[in-house]
Amino acid sequence: METVGSKQVRRSLSAEVAEALRDDISGGAYRIGDKLPTEPALIARFGVSRTVIREAIVTLRADGLVQSRHGVGVFVTQPHRAVPELQLLTQVNKKISDIIEELELRASVEIEAAGLAAERCAPAQEAEIQAQLDAFETLMRAGDPTAQADFEFHVAIARATNNARFEEFLAHLGRRTIPRSKLRDMAGTDNIENRDAQLHREHMAVAEAIYARDSQAAREAMRVHLGGSLRRYRVLTQRQNMLSGDKSS
Repeated sequence: METVGSKQVRRSLSAEVAEALRDDISGGAYRIGDKLPTEPALIARFGVSRTVIREAIVTLRADGLVQSRHGVGVFVTQPHRAVPELQLLTQVNKKISDIIEELELRASVEIEAAGLAAERCAPAQEAEIQAQLDAFETLMRAGDPTAQADFEFHVAIARATNNARFEEFLAHLGRRTIPRSKLRDMAGTDNIENRDAQLHREHMAVAEAIYARDSQAAREAMRVHLGGSLRRYRVLTQRQNMLSGDKSS
């Protein structure tokens, strides 16, 4: 398959790895409850980077095929069936207003997750949050896509609550929690302004409050982070409405 640029190459590789592991699971090579090979073993098997392996695992986790247990490994789990009441969280977005509504829902969960992470996270979980911050910065400086690292940062905070339900909530949504990933699939919104530097500063503020064990500051930093995204997408909605009005006049 021909690809152009590192973004497409990595996306293709992670999809191939995810598909191979999905085939292993469906074929019985790994059964429910089995532990997948370690990251180094998967890197050796597929000949890809750690980032590619992590992206593939996130894809499988979003599909409900595996579950990560911090400090233990990744295990095959019973695929979950979509709950009718939660289909609104997995359906394809057609409007920016859908993204705004999802962000409001996320905020109610993730603001509290940041506070709980500040109160409960272990040193290893702090290290994981920092690793995702570093990964985001590395991609940002290289001009590579950061949506996956963005998602992993939020998952690391959810995991640091030591309440599995927070991580399950984000895993259920998958990388769709990152609005700019969805916006690029919508007609007329390909020219999204790159705000990686601003997002990185907001992420650092959340992380630093967690490291300081300041739950109130962590909640406020997450509120500022997600609130900024909400404001940006509301402005984008207004612009689209104005353009629609101009075309109809």
